[in-house]
Amino acid sequence: MVRRWVPALVLGGAWWWAVLRLVLEPEHAGLVEGAVAAGGWGLSLLPVHVAAAVRPERVADESGADRTDISP
Repeated sequence: MVRRWVPALVLGGAWWWAVLRLVLEPEHAGLVEGAVAAGGWGLSLLPVHVAAAVRPERVADESGADRTDISP
């Protein structure tokens, strides 16, 4: 669980740092802050558009056409 939360907190902190620097000191903010802020915002949209598809389990038909063994 720690392996998941530590990187999330570090990346979240970097994003907030970039956003606050862009808002509070725009004349000193550079390309890195803009890229981090835009990238973090773009990643926040990703889970909305990318979701795992739930597929029903494959059911073999009754004729046995899915069988891989060729025994009589």
